Amino acid sequence: MKLDTVVDRRTEWFVPAWGPPAFRALIGLLFLPYTGMVLAYTIMGAMLADDIHWDRVGAIVFIYFLALGIGAHALDALGTKGVKPWGPVLPPALLWCLALSSILIAYGIGFYYIVNAAPFLAPIAVVEGFFLFAYNLEWFNGTFHTDAWFALSWGALPVLAGYVLQTNRVSLAALVVAMAMGLLSLVEIKASRPYKALKRRIGPMLLENSRVHEEDIRRFELILQSLSSAVILLSLGLLMWRVQNSTF
Repeated sequence: MKLDTVVDRRTEWFVPAWGPPAFRALIGLLFLPYTGMVLAYTIMGAMLADDIHWDRVGAIVFIYFLALGIGAHALDALGTKGVKPWGPVLPPALLWCLALSSILIAYGIGFYYIVNAAPFLAPIAVVEGFFLFAYNLEWFNGTFHTDAWFALSWGALPVLAGYVLQTNRVSLAALVVAMAMGLLSLVEIKASRPYKALKRRIGPMLLENSRVHEEDIRRFELILQSLSSAVILLSLGLLMWRVQNSTF
């Protein structure tokens, strides 16, 4: 395999530099900063509701952690054509097991709330389910594996899911916030792609330029770290504000 096609994500900034290989790979598979952004989007959507059902806040966060944090990222590793970004410690059988079990549990929880609280969540669940497979496994020749669909599925729709689960409706405010978070997700993926490309280019063939590439990599890392931290902190701030002003 050519050097510029090798992707070893165990060297990325969000993967622990210590511990057994399997542990490092499993933590890396969760893409915690980026998963945290999506979970933050669901919280933001929920916090827009007039009355907060706190069990539903926890439910939507858990649903997206299972479906995206584990399921989508396991499928993404399987969909990486001919490349094993997490090495041999996460074989395809394990990835399929992680993906399908986490997605089934997530949809089981979602189905309960669709039936008992928010039927209007069903269309979002169907669309997100489609993107889980079409984006990560690159169905239809990768038609849906684009930055725009990424921004919609993992930026805008989580906001709407958080809001709809609380209210069983859509509001103009929720749509505006969803659009804003979709644009932030677009910034994330636009920074992530060149970052990964630079990581692939570091190697013996480019040793004389490695310092320049390392500086560029660090620049993109800082963008991604700042963006993910800001989104997560914003959602936590909104959450704390609503808790302080809620009557239980």
